[in-house]
Amino acid sequence: MIALLMFVTVCLVLMAGYPVAFTLGGVALLFAFAGILAGVFDPGELGLIPNRLFGIISNTTLIAVPLFVFMGMMLEKSRIAEDLLGTMARLFGPLPGGMGIAIIMVGALLAASTGIVGATVVTMGLMALPTMLRQGYHPGIASGLICATGTLGQIIPPSIALILLGDVLATAYQQAQLRQGLWSFDSVSVGDLFAGAVVPGLVLVGMYALYILGTALWRPHLLPRMAPEALAGITEGGRAPSGQKPLAKALLTSLLPPLLLIVAVLGAILTGKATPTEAAAVGATGATLLALLRRQLTLRRLQEVMRGTTRVTSMVFMILIGASLFSLVFHGYGGGDAVERVLTNLPGGAFGAMLMVMVLIFLLGFILDFIEITFVVVPIVAPALLMLGVDPIWLGIMIALNLQTSFLTPPFGFALFYLRGVAPETVSTAAIYRGVIPFILIQLLMLLLLAVWPALATWLPGLLYN
Repeated sequence: MIALLMFVTVCLVLMAGYPVAFTLGGVALLFAFAGILAGVFDPGELGLIPNRLFGIISNTTLIAVPLFVFMGMMLEKSRIAEDLLGTMARLFGPLPGGMGIAIIMVGALLAASTGIVGATVVTMGLMALPTMLRQGYHPGIASGLICATGTLGQIIPPSIALILLGDVLATAYQQAQLRQGLWSFDSVSVGDLFAGAVVPGLVLVGMYALYILGTALWRPHLLPRMAPEALAGITEGGRAPSGQKPLAKALLTSLLPPLLLIVAVLGAILTGKATPTEAAAVGATGATLLALLRRQLTLRRLQEVMRGTTRVTSMVFMILIGASLFSLVFHGYGGGDAVERVLTNLPGGAFGAMLMVMVLIFLLGFILDFIEITFVVVPIVAPALLMLGVDPIWLGIMIALNLQTSFLTPPFGFALFYLRGVAPETVSTAAIYRGVIPFILIQLLMLLLLAVWPALATWLPGLLYN
């Protein structure tokens, strides 16, 4: 009961607006000290804190986080997204719903390039939304499409969420095997999750495209063809560039460099030629060279990228330290054993336990970011699920898709807040909320397909890594 009270207290304090990292660590220490004074908590548990902190700072897998963040921010500053969107708009824009298809393609490429949800939503909202509205696109569909494609960075590798999930699930899988008395460990890695996310990510992109194409054919007035003169104005804020390259040359210069970078990074990981950390270093270096070649890298932009990378990385590791303290005290009060008993005794066995965890994570996604859920909730529930025979790769992809759906769901979805901050005042909040509903249904359908056919997530890792 104390462990449950501790979890509820954290949620309430977070909803009050206090910083996540200090809330997690502060609540944990308050409950620990109160328990020591009351004689119900072993003070020796706190002696494990230095070992946990050392484990965090010496974890080589987590070095990939700042490197991938640097890569994404460098690509954003080098105006890759702007050129990509302009080129894809010229390619697909004259077709019914073509601008929507272009946004889906660019969103998928940006997700594979940056892995950062908020940056993609803001970038696409600034560049594409004003032009789409001027050309007669329905505000709800346009805003819903941008929110949905912006969250693809949650599931398409190299996703920051998958890196953190992979590290947490590796530890949880080891704990589950120890509890079962197994000493010859199977392991799960970030590379396994990257491979497992490829097929579901591509299927999801295809489902988005089919919805847009079907809507454009059924109700063409909602997604009209783009006028040729409008295709020149797909830049930040809708301003037209001074000149245009021929389409073939634009495809070569705008599409090929990021594609080569994505293939180099993901190919090295999936083929086992490099670890995610080594591949992230390649990606960061490649993004820097790309910015230099495009003459977009100035000292000021480099400083902005470095500061942004430091800020995001510091946030991630501070939350990880706070979550580590929370997990230590939570397990010290027997919370982990209680969760295991609840999940293993649910009707329906592994199915019932998985369903309950998915619903819990979906609801928590309204008030917690994916980092907090990954570091706080997943370590609590994952060992029990893995002991019930749930595949760790399938579990990781299900959690990532679930969080992606939660980020789209009104009224608390994070992607909705990101777009609301940059959308024109003519686009109402209600229109944004209505616009994401079809994409939420698509996400739920994808979750259902993955639940029925786990091979969508496990086939490629099995093929690559046996």
